[in-house]
Amino acid sequence: MSVPSPHTGGSVFRTVLGDADIDRALTRIAHEILEANKGAEDLVLLGIPRRGFPIAQRLARKIARTDPTVNPGRIVGRLDVTMFRDDLRKHPTRPPGPTELPSSGIDDKVVVLVDDVLYSGRTIRAALDAIVDVGRPRIVRLAVLVDRGHRELPIRADHVGKNLPTSSAEKVRVRISEIDSVDEVIIEGPA
Repeated sequence: MSVPSPHTGGSVFRTVLGDADIDRALTRIAHEILEANKGAEDLVLLGIPRRGFPIAQRLARKIARTDPTVNPGRIVGRLDVTMFRDDLRKHPTRPPGPTELPSSGIDDKVVVLVDDVLYSGRTIRAALDAIVDVGRPRIVRLAVLVDRGHRELPIRADHVGKNLPTSSAEKVRVRISEIDSVDEVIIEGPA
């Protein structure tokens, strides 16, 4: 059901994923990651701020529930891509954030980049450039909660919570409890 958005004048929004849907999608992604990696050995999850990092933390906890030998705090990191973006001229006031790697680093590891929404692919391209500055993983994979299409670069996610066909005029908003006090995915578009 579409309802007028209280935040954006004439826009309407519809909730496409709720709390339980997001939890199920992340559980499935965690299992897919373990299956693709044949376990948790040499696995590192690098979340792309803002919402990719808490999603990576959730995935790590779900992986640890499946494999009790995993310490979720030791396989998660945060990868800031700000200075590697190709839109800095358009948005020059974006302050860089910290990049924090697990103590084991990423050299010769299986790194799973984690983000909330895959759209044009430009953020992931920036993340691939940022990874080169901090190490040399054996493999880099991509996990996203939502793939909305409209790629501008040849980038594809290995693990997707939900494919959401959208128009370019629509916006996909992921809200997670760690930042927004609620878990939901909303599509917002013109009325």
